[in-house]
Amino acid sequence: MHQPTLFKSFFMGGFECSNHRRSDGRRLDLLAATGHDRWAAHDYGVLHRHGLHSVRDGLRWHLIEREPGRYDWSSFQPMLQAAQRQGTQVIWDLCHYGWPDDIDIWRPQFVERFARYAAAAAQLIKDETDTVPFYAPLNEISFWAWAGGDEAYFNPMARGRGFELKHQLVRATIAAMQAIRDVEPRARFVQVDPAIHVVAPNDRPGPQREAERFRQSQFEAWDMLCGEQWPGLGGAPEYLDVLGVNYYSDNQWYHGDGRTIDRDNPDYRPFKGILSEIWQRYQRPLLIAETGAEGDVRGDWLRYVSEQAGLAMQRGVPVEGICLYPVLDYPGWTDERHCPVGLLGFPDENGNRCVHEGLADELRLQQMRFSQFNHAVQLADALS
Repeated sequence: MHQPTLFKSFFMGGFECSNHRRSDGRRLDLLAATGHDRWAAHDYGVLHRHGLHSVRDGLRWHLIEREPGRYDWSSFQPMLQAAQRQGTQVIWDLCHYGWPDDIDIWRPQFVERFARYAAAAAQLIKDETDTVPFYAPLNEISFWAWAGGDEAYFNPMARGRGFELKHQLVRATIAAMQAIRDVEPRARFVQVDPAIHVVAPNDRPGPQREAERFRQSQFEAWDMLCGEQWPGLGGAPEYLDVLGVNYYSDNQWYHGDGRTIDRDNPDYRPFKGILSEIWQRYQRPLLIAETGAEGDVRGDWLRYVSEQAGLAMQRGVPVEGICLYPVLDYPGWTDERHCPVGLLGFPDENGNRCVHEGLADELRLQQMRFSQFNHAVQLADALS
């Protein structure tokens, strides 16, 4: 069984940090909406008590660079310092769908500005910490290209330009990684994208080909980063580090009609098979960078994902962690409804959050299970 080594804890917590503009022009700020920007130290401390010593968290570029080339770190530095005090290991999202209003994302200047901002953030983190930093440069290139470039769901609110936007986001990721490595050669990177499974609603050859073509599109951004596709973008093997796999209960569907494939459906592909395919294709360590469910099925979903990850690891797939995402309840992107998804709820006036006991119980059970697995493997290695 694979032995995880990259992160302080195998189970991690992820803080929703989206800050994009919706189709109506309103900018979201989920770090503020969940209260995490105010209560970061408190939140990190609570997660430590639940055995979550590694997290995903984010910077808000639109607040940091309100004027070109001038950086105000006041929205980020308290979070960085809180993580340092608590001993929390953080994968920092540098851009979670949002950017400063004065930048045109379609122009070369977007790539240049993002690289300079990434280098400046890396310098600050290097100056204030002494550990190996982890970065997720641009969150979910594939989803962003679809939502912002094809469906006008959020910024840049375009249609029919998804492939163009994907190219631009890949260029920006490569430029940012180069800039960060110039500052801190030890830096590690998590390239985060959804893992999906799509099948045809019938057995006709045409729909089957279309469904498979769509399913294969999930690999395009990673292929571009490592230079397997469109090498003119600058991709090379060194730009693919840790693969962040985002996986939810609606990540499998029928092509054409969009119906979700449920877990009890024969067409549902076990998650262990998806993880194995990604590992066999790229030979890179994997992080389940986002996974979670709403309501009372939170614990059941964590059990399924954990069991599938464990089975994949027994096959030698290097799964390095599972990130509960979001780890806090949050207001929905489009309607601001209360989304009950987290281990923790919204804060009171003192920053205290209620705990979802069902998810907490399952988390403890899975932590114990993986700890026992690891102990057994270490014992076997010692005796061999």
